[in-house]
Amino acid sequence: MRIKRTYCLIATFIFSWIFLLYFTFQNRPNLASTPNDSIANQVLEVDIRKLEDGIQEEFKKNKEMVHNLHRFMDNKKVAGVEIEIEKEKALGSDNKLSPHVLMRNKDPSGIVIPVLVFACNRITVSRCLDQLLQYRPDPDQFPIIVSQDCNDEQTRTVINKYIPQVSLIQQPDQSEIEVPPKEKKFRGYFKIARHYGWALNEIFFNFNFKSVIIVEDDLDIAPDFFEYFLGTYPLLEKDPTLWCISAWNDNGKVGLIDEKQSETLYRTDFFPGLGWMLNKALWQELSAKWPRSYWDDWIRQPEQRKERACIRPEISRTRTFGKIGVSNGLFYEKHLKYIKLNEKFVPFSKMNMSYLTREVYDKQFINAVYQSAVVSYQELREGKIAHDGPVRIVYYTKESFKRTAKMLGLMDDFRSGVPRTAYRGVITFFYKGRTVYLAPNLNWKGYDIKWS
Repeated sequence: MRIKRTYCLIATFIFSWIFLLYFTFQNRPNLASTPNDSIANQVLEVDIRKLEDGIQEEFKKNKEMVHNLHRFMDNKKVAGVEIEIEKEKALGSDNKLSPHVLMRNKDPSGIVIPVLVFACNRITVSRCLDQLLQYRPDPDQFPIIVSQDCNDEQTRTVINKYIPQVSLIQQPDQSEIEVPPKEKKFRGYFKIARHYGWALNEIFFNFNFKSVIIVEDDLDIAPDFFEYFLGTYPLLEKDPTLWCISAWNDNGKVGLIDEKQSETLYRTDFFPGLGWMLNKALWQELSAKWPRSYWDDWIRQPEQRKERACIRPEISRTRTFGKIGVSNGLFYEKHLKYIKLNEKFVPFSKMNMSYLTREVYDKQFINAVYQSAVVSYQELREGKIAHDGPVRIVYYTKESFKRTAKMLGLMDDFRSGVPRTAYRGVITFFYKGRTVYLAPNLNWKGYDIKWS
């Protein structure tokens, strides 16, 4: 505000000085009053006209300067929050947000959620960016920021073609990372964790956004991708038992989902990732202890999760096309490439999401699961179930869970004792026209980290 008042005082002084001089000379008396003074007065007349021309030129320049000052002040806004000039200088010439990101939000109370795209050396980042731009409803509400690591020139050239529709920031630390000898082949995971930590610090502590949607450069998105996050954003802000919104269903393959239920959402204890939203409060908590590597498995540990849940959809709003990466295509051929991407637009922002708050959801969920009939895998597979409605397959041990999950085509691995998509130990999926729960006993005591 002090900068703005200074500019206004300068502008007022300049205009006052110019108008005073201008009108003084406009109303001057006729100087050629006697023949003896005519030559001198003619010379003076020429000088005065030159001075007038100079004043008018200065007037024009100062008017343009004041206009630029106003424009400069407008461009110091990120989502309605003024950034200090020193912070912008600290970014350096390579890390500047595009003008539309810096524009003042039209509605100061409105929601602004940047999309942070993590990129490295895939020129196919264009596929991801094309879809983000195609489906984005409002560039001011959803600014797209690409954060690039690796210094790959070809990838940077591709990204630059999208500016100013997107912004590019670049991870400055390209030094080699020291890793334990036994983990040298996993060096890429260390670099990814460093990149995530740096970019999220920029988003929350430099650009001062309140939340962010994280996308990786090998993801396709659904037509209602933005609507999904816009509709669930209030849940993340108001419910302290939630810590993320994910667009991904780990068991979202055709044959395991109800394709008629595009609007159905669930709570899950498993952190899904692959297109997810977090807020600043969570990052303030995690950033102080951010790991050097394997950040996604680290975030799934009980010390980080603290019994909080994420929201995930019945039908995924993202799908990975990145077979090649640091994981060397782990799970891709057997599982990931079969994930169904939602095609039906769902107006989530106009729907009542209160059923997903824990106090409402848990009661309804537990009743639905444990009032369902118990069946065996064989009965389910062979369709030998006489009644309609949901059914339940019970597991008692890690081995029985893995055996049943494999037979059903579900992901059977654990992270910190939590199976993928589980909530209170229950996996909810769709099989041969009915909802199925792969569930522990009703007296379930919690996840056992030794099951990992």
